[in-house]
Amino acid sequence: MKDFSEIKEQVKAKIAEVKNGAQLSEFWQSYLGKTGVISGLMKEMKSVPPEEKPLFGKAVNEVREWAQGLYSEKQAEIKRIELEQRYERESVDVTMPALKRKPGNLHPLTLVKQQMIEVFAGMGFEIAEYPEIEDDDHNFTRLNVLKDHPSRDMQDTFWLTEDLLLRTHTSPGQIRTMDREKPPIKVLIPGKVFRSDSDATHSPMFMQMEGLVVDKGITLCDLQGMLDQFVRQIFGDGAKTRLRPSYFPFTEPSVEVDVSCFECGGKGCSLCKGTGWIEVLGGGVVNKKVLENCGIDPEVYSGLAFGIGIERITMLKYGITNMGMFFANDMDFLEQFKA
Repeated sequence: MKDFSEIKEQVKAKIAEVKNGAQLSEFWQSYLGKTGVISGLMKEMKSVPPEEKPLFGKAVNEVREWAQGLYSEKQAEIKRIELEQRYERESVDVTMPALKRKPGNLHPLTLVKQQMIEVFAGMGFEIAEYPEIEDDDHNFTRLNVLKDHPSRDMQDTFWLTEDLLLRTHTSPGQIRTMDREKPPIKVLIPGKVFRSDSDATHSPMFMQMEGLVVDKGITLCDLQGMLDQFVRQIFGDGAKTRLRPSYFPFTEPSVEVDVSCFECGGKGCSLCKGTGWIEVLGGGVVNKKVLENCGIDPEVYSGLAFGIGIERITMLKYGITNMGMFFANDMDFLEQFKA
């Protein structure tokens, strides 16, 4: 019985040192577990005289129950302390002001893209989107681009196979629309396009917005009228357009479209290089061959088409000089733009 008194003293000293759940678990393993000290006392039963075995077994059980009582008390105490610590960690001072979060805003390209769509949607244009991976037939051949045209070369176009490529413009959407629908047609086709070109004002990936109108009696005057409305809503009421002769395989006649400089009002400045005009897009009357390639009679119907670079319009609208800023994820730059 003297040994039991020593074990009790050990148990009391050890349980007093327990401060957390890990130490409590260690205490259980040391004294009450299957390999613990108290469980080991039963192994001594074989050396106890037969007449004393009942008394010895009863004494061991009493020590076990006593130690388990200390364990339960300490377990409850640790749970209470841990719960108080958790309450302290998770407490919220309701008198403190709430954290303020800045409202998000759209990327400038998304912002201008939506503004452009709103302008043309107000003129009755439908919106369509088509694949970014195109075939030669839609991207070049049916748009009247000859087999030896330089735009087909590898230094300009990202070819994936002999026939498939990353589209170089949104104009294949003209072919897909005219294959799917018959006149009258009035569609706007925004999307990403890809060309092997990179500098301060060009990127291998950029966005265009294609416009196509096909109906009876469509002329170049209709194109200028729509674009006049477009530039006024994007650049201000004083903006106007002018058309200059140009060449595109899929339009005839073809024009480059300039907008009067909104910085100097047409007087001449560094933005317009002293001319009073800024080039913004290309367009023209849909080539008769393109209409024929889509099964539309060019003697009955005519059309107009234009392609606008969304990055170019955004750079002009906000005075951005480096196209790379759109892709740099610079928050100081992006936070300047609000809807």
